[in-house]
Amino acid sequence: MRNAALTLGLIAGIMGIFVGLFGYGYAELTERHTEVGEVFGVFDNPSFIRFASFMAPLLAIAGGAMAKARALWGGGLMILSALCFYTAFGFNVATMFPIGFAGLGGVLAIAAGKPDEPKAHF
Repeated sequence: MRNAALTLGLIAGIMGIFVGLFGYGYAELTERHTEVGEVFGVFDNPSFIRFASFMAPLLAIAGGAMAKARALWGGGLMILSALCFYTAFGFNVATMFPIGFAGLGGVLAIAAGKPDEPKAHF
């Protein structure tokens, strides 16, 4: 389960980087060019969008990387990443896989419990 959590966290973080790039870029674009915001709309809280665009993928990757050694901490970070994605961007076609992968990876890491121990075959 720890290996699955590691893989899901890394995949969620890499997918989340693309969501974060578009979110951060659009927040900056609407701040610098208000006419774009008038046509397509603006974010209610662009500073939070910028923060979440950077932190959510970072938390997913860090949580996935920690899942083997510190499953509880890694799982918590991945769940926090999923919540950050959901709060900032909502659940839509662009965020469903980062939210799902980070959330599932977090649950698997927390459910892993004890560290894996090699068992004797005799």
